[in-house]
Amino acid sequence: MDQPINILETYWGFTSFRPLQEEIIQAVLENEDTFALLPTGGGKSLCFQIPALVRGGICIVVSPLVALMKNQVQGLTEKGIKAMALTSGISYEELDTKLDNCIYGNYKFLYLSPERLQQEIVQERIRQMPVNLIAVDEAHCISQWGHDFRPAYRNIAKLREYHPQVNCIALTASATPVVVKDIVSELDFISPKIFQQSFSRDNLAYMTFDTEDKRYEILRILKKNPEPSIIYARNRKLTIELSSYLNNNGITADYFHGGLSNTEKTTALENWLNESNRVMVATNAFGMGIDKPNVKTVIHFNLPDSLESYFQEAGRAGRNGQKAFAVILKGKQDDLHLKNQFLSALPTVSFIKTVYRKLCSYFQIPYGEGQQITHNFNFNLFCKTYGFESPMTYNALQALDRSSIISLTQQYKNQTQLQFIVANDPLFAYLDTYPELGLLVKSILRTYGGVFEHETPINTLRISEKAGITEDQLEDSLRKLEKDEIISLKLSRTDAQITFIEPREDDKTINRIAQTIEQQNQLRTKQIQTVLDYVGNQTTCKSVQLLTYFGETKPTDCGICSVCVQKKRTTQQPDAKLVRHAIITQLETRPLSSRELTEILPYNKHLIQETLHILLEHQIIGITKTNTYKLAHL
Repeated sequence: MDQPINILETYWGFTSFRPLQEEIIQAVLENEDTFALLPTGGGKSLCFQIPALVRGGICIVVSPLVALMKNQVQGLTEKGIKAMALTSGISYEELDTKLDNCIYGNYKFLYLSPERLQQEIVQERIRQMPVNLIAVDEAHCISQWGHDFRPAYRNIAKLREYHPQVNCIALTASATPVVVKDIVSELDFISPKIFQQSFSRDNLAYMTFDTEDKRYEILRILKKNPEPSIIYARNRKLTIELSSYLNNNGITADYFHGGLSNTEKTTALENWLNESNRVMVATNAFGMGIDKPNVKTVIHFNLPDSLESYFQEAGRAGRNGQKAFAVILKGKQDDLHLKNQFLSALPTVSFIKTVYRKLCSYFQIPYGEGQQITHNFNFNLFCKTYGFESPMTYNALQALDRSSIISLTQQYKNQTQLQFIVANDPLFAYLDTYPELGLLVKSILRTYGGVFEHETPINTLRISEKAGITEDQLEDSLRKLEKDEIISLKLSRTDAQITFIEPREDDKTINRIAQTIEQQNQLRTKQIQTVLDYVGNQTTCKSVQLLTYFGETKPTDCGICSVCVQKKRTTQQPDAKLVRHAIITQLETRPLSSRELTEILPYNKHLIQETLHILLEHQIIGITKTNTYKLAHL
């Protein structure tokens, strides 16, 4: 039998384990039901991969994340380890073949979603497989109190019935004590071995800054800390705007969101990993392949929607052990925006029923049919067709996805194809007549090399952004080029795919999950309030707040978060006369803004602003027409 350390060195090239990995692996090999609660970057996957390689047979890995499954299968395959994933969109015949290969083909890993366990063919074949371990990744999804509850995770218990002699390992990066207890119960663990690494990060400073000029604050932070960084933004449009803003201000940046093609995502990620671009501006879709140790700052431009997601995203900073910063920028209206986005738009059971019926009509799904059929989906067109408001409709689809009624994959699909059917000379003669189309045509030609030779898929979002127009304007221009016989065009815009997991039963389908939906709405309200409490609490150490939330007892102040730093400044407050004198001395040379004074003077910005107010009240200084400060007698 190979020893775990030998497998680690042979396949991964490491000569030692990370904290708790070896103990977890040993517990699994001793056939114990095992729970591993390790923070982001703690090396959870090795905790089931290595025991599965030590043993004969195949490991069943349940995960809700398609991208994660594909990523791990690719990584294992590149090491010469046989692994496969059952993702959506494969035919019945292909599924049949893949399952047979798991039984007879000496495969070591089978990755599948919890929804796959609802299929009889999958259940039947798993019974026949030589299963050596059941691994449940993102295990918090099994708990109704978890931040991403998916009822289909309750199906995992069936695996234990099929192979009662096989032990199970559950893994997650974020779970409160209530969630841990629920996971252990739902997976039918017997005398579980629970391993929990402290969530404490001594080198990570959690910061919350109140500011009405977030873009300036980002520049200030990034200029002060000129190392690789991540900025999380709420939506796709904002990622593009912020990356452009940074580039215009001399900081190399790119953006990443679910609307990019796989090629574009890979290129953006590689350019950031090799530091061709210093900053990645991303939605929460940016969560794969980013184990980059020297990330100095993680900045949240918008308030996060849960402390669990925030903790994971913030934890991507400072993995090299050097001091790093996790910053939340908070404006006056952010509390209201967060509530409006996530609470005002919470869908009722009745609305979800309506969306589900319209979705079935949209794709012409007959009653009692539609199971495991995948459709390309244009979300905006769907909302426009039925007059639905986007935020609530999106949340309704998310609820259907989490409840395993549908599978919603937010993945751009290259379906718009075109080919230039005229030669260079006629093309540029045409552009002389219609110069307004010149930038668009040049953007396409410079992005897609073979567009004269054959039909070429194009990313309409990327081209419209390069040409400085909207996607609707792009579509109008492409149709004109087609009408004038400059290009051949196949135009179809889609930003997602939907797979119907259950056959259509209309209200009966939703009635089965109504109680879960109501419970999840209540949980969502609590999560949002917890975030607001966290950013609003400026008296308790930020690290202590987070550690307490995740169940750690008696955590101590970190000394480096925004609260701790402010406490130090308060106790070491400079003489008010020194601050007043310093401001007056600077204003004797020229008028200055409060921002410029903050950059020049070695004092806290709040103290500078308070002193300015006092100087104004005593008419020692005044305000110019350009909103800068000047000495009153000048």
